[in-house]
Amino acid sequence: MSQVRGPFDEAPVTGFQRFVPALSVMVGSAVTLWPFIATFPILPPFGLLMLLGWRLTKPDSLRIWAPLPLGLFDDLISGQPLGTAMLFWTLCFFMIELIDQRIVYRDFWQDWLIAAGSVAFCLILGRLVAAPLGAHVDTVLLLQIVIATLLFPLAARICAMLAGDEEPE
Repeated sequence: MSQVRGPFDEAPVTGFQRFVPALSVMVGSAVTLWPFIATFPILPPFGLLMLLGWRLTKPDSLRIWAPLPLGLFDDLISGQPLGTAMLFWTLCFFMIELIDQRIVYRDFWQDWLIAAGSVAFCLILGRLVAAPLGAHVDTVLLLQIVIATLLFPLAARICAMLAGDEEPE
């Protein structure tokens, strides 16, 4: 049985375009492989930023189970304990889904706040899982959260351009 689409319904995504969100998250996770020399590890989690960018700009682009395989890929690439990104990214997706059910309409500032909370949640819990409590990495972690939060609009813009919603100026 075929579905009848209305005049304002989007066309179904077919072909290669349906793999673009997952591939862009994987490329974002692979950015950490780039040889970058720094005295402090302040490189933000680009894979998480791309995942949040897709989820917050185009909610139907990724399935609710998508953070599991994408988080596994990020764990294998980044060297975090196995299952860390899988669990925390999935919890972020559930949190965003809960916010979507409660709030009817969101603007970009609210998306930015949601992304900032999600990044802070993932980085702080990832630090608690990966590093001992006696390690002095909290200042660097705070700096990494701030940098990732400030880079979220760029990630959202990249996701919108890859989806074809926005033309580059």
